[in-house]
Amino acid sequence: MTESSANKLLNGDACHRTSNGRKSSKNGFVKNHCLFQQPQKYRRPRERKNQNVTHNPSLYKKPFAESFEETPLLVAVLTYMGYGILTIFGYLRDFLRHWNIEKCHVAREREEQKDFVPLYQDFENFYTRNLYMRIRDNWNRPICSVPGAKMDLVERVSHDYNWTFEHTGKVVKDVINMGSYNYLGFAENVGACADAAIESTKKYGVGVGSTRCELGNLDVHEEMEQLVARFLGVESSMAFGMGFATNSMNIPALTGKGCLILSDELNHASLVLGARLSASTIRVFKHNNMQSLEKLLRDAIVHGQPRTHRPWKKILIVVEGIYSMEGSIVRLPEVIALKKRYKAYLYLDEAHSIGALGPNGRGVVDYFGLDPKDVDIMMGTFTKSFGAAGGYIGGKKELIDYLRNHSHSALYATSMSPPVAQQIITSMKIIMGEDGTTLGADRLRQLSENTTYFRRKLREMGFIIYGNDDSPVVPMMLYMPAKIGAFGREMLKRNIGTVVVGFPATPIIESRARFCVSAAHTKEMLNTALEAISEVGDLLQLKYSRCEQPLPSLGWMAEESLLQD
Repeated sequence: MTESSANKLLNGDACHRTSNGRKSSKNGFVKNHCLFQQPQKYRRPRERKNQNVTHNPSLYKKPFAESFEETPLLVAVLTYMGYGILTIFGYLRDFLRHWNIEKCHVAREREEQKDFVPLYQDFENFYTRNLYMRIRDNWNRPICSVPGAKMDLVERVSHDYNWTFEHTGKVVKDVINMGSYNYLGFAENVGACADAAIESTKKYGVGVGSTRCELGNLDVHEEMEQLVARFLGVESSMAFGMGFATNSMNIPALTGKGCLILSDELNHASLVLGARLSASTIRVFKHNNMQSLEKLLRDAIVHGQPRTHRPWKKILIVVEGIYSMEGSIVRLPEVIALKKRYKAYLYLDEAHSIGALGPNGRGVVDYFGLDPKDVDIMMGTFTKSFGAAGGYIGGKKELIDYLRNHSHSALYATSMSPPVAQQIITSMKIIMGEDGTTLGADRLRQLSENTTYFRRKLREMGFIIYGNDDSPVVPMMLYMPAKIGAFGREMLKRNIGTVVVGFPATPIIESRARFCVSAAHTKEMLNTALEAISEVGDLLQLKYSRCEQPLPSLGWMAEESLLQD
């Protein structure tokens, strides 16, 4: 079992033996986590009774099901062997490059500069040179159309093993796009959003050329922020031109020295960077693991700051709505319960969940039926569900007024482009139904149906997929390094555009393909993609799952709840 899968198993997931007639080995288990609202109280199975559990099913108003099937032991061994062989051959190739037997394409120091501080560390770039370059053709493919449900790709070839590429002049037409974050299908060049953006361009132009606090504050920006606050159900909101900078530049304005940040181990790089720039003390808890989070909270309250043992000035819990590599949804009701119990603050990143979850498309807070006021800082991006760019922060008016005067992103960044702001306004009004149509509700329903259908079909085919049943982010496990490149290439041959991910973006033996389901996908598109996935899965032997369908279970025993307020 891998470390990450072990962490998930410790987090309250019930283990079930496979029921498809095959003999289960030591790793032949499927982990399913399903919570239901029940009048009685629950506790964990006896074998986990000694653990400090903080789960409470009564906090959930609807089923909450996530599954993480363990890596089969043989697959794990073969994956490690594959990386070992690649490493050995990598060192051999480096030896040949050193003696000029093989041509070296990487940047390195000139001979006359060897006495200076080195600019390039050969060993640090070992993975890039010898592993990533072999499958580099699966990334950065140029697109020459709207990246909607279908897209056109510029064909390219490499004659030096992916070090350089040449365009052939041909275009690969009508590739089904299973990789873009186009959850509600607003990435389009026709329709109400495109028309409104065109009119905004005619009125305001494309660029502003100033910051918001100088001459770059337009009425369209004010309208957008008021609409975002109303959409989220908060007092006020503030928009930024870049989603990454929304996290990395605002967290340092919220916390500083003497503050404690408790961060999920799978948080996005923007959250990690923002936490590091803040000069706060950072402690990491296991992914979506409430017992790990509560232990850190208790220790923080009991022991205080290191050496001085003074109380922390502020404790900030940082989580995401949907984790984009795992497809899992944050256990927000439990996080809020812990936050209230230990008097901490909560920073929620809804980059992938806003617009994609909830009956009204208002994110993970709407999905669980919670009060937005229980989340201190609500962050999200406009780059996914809204087909635009930038990010936002919502919360109390005092918080937003403070950020307007202290956020680097607000004071030094150029204002958001007016047509982008108009795209956000129009798409958000469609989602809210304020355009006078049911288009927004139809898209939300279609996304939910597509997600359920796509996940169910992949499971029935025998693939191991991660995450929550309601998450439109669907990771499908590939494991072995050679299959990362092979899967992406074989899918493109069948006119399916996919995203493949490997180490170091994932644990070394948990390489995967990540599909993003969209409301713009028709049933025919999904069936075509599923047929191709099944065909390539048979070709590359990717159907690792030991059960045909997920086994429903509460994973709890009715006696007592270990989360007492």
